[in-house]
Amino acid sequence: MIEGLTNDGAVPVLEALIRFSGARQRLIAHNAANISTPDYRTLDVRPAEFQGLLRRAIDQRREEHGAPTGPLEFESTDQIQFGTTGSLHLNPDPNAPSDSMLFHDRNNRDIERLMQANAENVAVFRVATDLLRSRMEIMRVAVSERV
Repeated sequence: MIEGLTNDGAVPVLEALIRFSGARQRLIAHNAANISTPDYRTLDVRPAEFQGLLRRAIDQRREEHGAPTGPLEFESTDQIQFGTTGSLHLNPDPNAPSDSMLFHDRNNRDIERLMQANAENVAVFRVATDLLRSRMEIMRVAVSERV
């Protein structure tokens, strides 16, 4: 019964978005902390890759269950790995080509892109947490049998 509530509708999708945004925020913070470190290359994963994995997992769930219910089953890639317990690990390629200019200290920092990635990531996280919070509030009210 409880599993049906937590795996229904958008809840698993929102949880996956929150996990991805949290993991990506750690990468962005790591890049900011190393903004002036010689030989440092910025690390990131493309959100479009995660969005594609999420889309395939949603489509697979619809095909298997005939409705938007049930757990999401993700396939892992080189950069995005999913654990059996729903955990998510990002493994960015440090040798991935970058559009950023290489400075004299061999660091490819780009503060504008870093702040843009941060702002976009925070926006996704906030929307996902707000939607999940409202979904949980609806369930709380329904369980407590109040209007």
